[in-house]
Amino acid sequence: MKRVKIKALLGSRTPLENVCVKGWVKTRRDASGFSFIEINDGSCLKNIQAVADPSSDGWEDVRSLTTGSAAAVSGDLIESKGKGQKWELAAKKVAALHIAPSSFPLQKKRHTDAFLRGVAHLRPRTNKYGAAFRIRSDLSHAIHTFFKDRGFVQLHAPIITGSDCEGAGALFRVAAPGADGSGNDGDDFFGARAHLSVSGQLSAEMFALALGDVYVFGPTFRAENSHTRRHAAEFWMVEPEMAFCDLEGNMDLGEELIQFLAAAAMDECMDDLALFDRFVAPNLIKTLEKIARSDFARVSYTEAVDRLERSGKKFERPVSWGADLQSEHERCLTEDIFQKPVILFDYPEAIKPFYMRLNDDGKTVAAMDILVPGIGEIIGGSQREERLDALKDRMAAKNVPAGPYQWYLDSRLYGSVTHSGFGMGFERLMMMVTGISNIRDVLPFPRTPGSIDF
Repeated sequence: MKRVKIKALLGSRTPLENVCVKGWVKTRRDASGFSFIEINDGSCLKNIQAVADPSSDGWEDVRSLTTGSAAAVSGDLIESKGKGQKWELAAKKVAALHIAPSSFPLQKKRHTDAFLRGVAHLRPRTNKYGAAFRIRSDLSHAIHTFFKDRGFVQLHAPIITGSDCEGAGALFRVAAPGADGSGNDGDDFFGARAHLSVSGQLSAEMFALALGDVYVFGPTFRAENSHTRRHAAEFWMVEPEMAFCDLEGNMDLGEELIQFLAAAAMDECMDDLALFDRFVAPNLIKTLEKIARSDFARVSYTEAVDRLERSGKKFERPVSWGADLQSEHERCLTEDIFQKPVILFDYPEAIKPFYMRLNDDGKTVAAMDILVPGIGEIIGGSQREERLDALKDRMAAKNVPAGPYQWYLDSRLYGSVTHSGFGMGFERLMMMVTGISNIRDVLPFPRTPGSIDF
């Protein structure tokens, strides 16, 4: 008999005969000659209750089912006599597919996030993490829908690269085994030093200057020895690049994307969001509603620094013009001063990469960041420097050698136009949507300094 997913059964409008559910046992209890089995198959947050009795085929298997066991139940979907559920499964046949031993780590109790990181291969079976990764899947689909509806072309940018988009030097080196089977010989393999990509931006720019509007959605890697809640060595980025687009258009698209995804989460994932609203981040859904409907504040970096200095708040890291804003500054802007998402623009050129367009004042660049409550920066981008001489000057000022980037400079020789783009951290988006405060808990198998398990 073909398996039917629990989500489909719970959404049925009528009783159904002869259906089959396969999943994992959450709990089982016996009462008055019946056995009540709570089963979940991962298709939704809710379980379905299967009710078996001695007349059910496989009754011997029923009595052996433990938490974590895999089971198949066939029977009729009927209206439930119990409270809190519309449907239940009157079991005609129960088969124990695998019996989990009593050592199964995820018994029916709440576990700490730290404990669950140690069993990351099992944590998707918990309500919290099952919900989180269903939301992650739905948001991934929503991102592709957003760009498809706006005529963007998806680009699969290379993961192995010879360039450093961010210029920070925090790169993982890629090397092949040496000829004698020992050591590393990566330079000979590629003919030059190779690294894991920190961004698909430079590649995306080349395609935007041919196809108009493109986007990259893929993994990126940073070899930063950071142990904060917001950083990981491997994460996913959404990176659109648009030809004939200035900073204003870039900010517009970033705002539209965040609003669209907040709305999509509420449209597609409300049952899962309700769990986070109740147990993880009170008022989460109200916050998402506000993000989806509010116009974002737009403030220059200079004005933001002034507002922070006049806020009267004491920060661990003092605010000063010319320095990067810290997480505490970003959250003050979004949660205290403006109380909604904020777009900052026109940053000091000294703290931004070489590819950002220099403004006429010679002191700032046409950069922008989007900050959201609870997270801080979720998007960073800029209008790109399309003037060849200005780009060369910026590279020289930042000691970026022209040789490895000659292909990038070539794009400014042949039909160079105004163009812009940004990067959105997908895990930062997940943290915004779920209220989860640690990036390790929105990645399936987090890669962080000192940890390469699973």
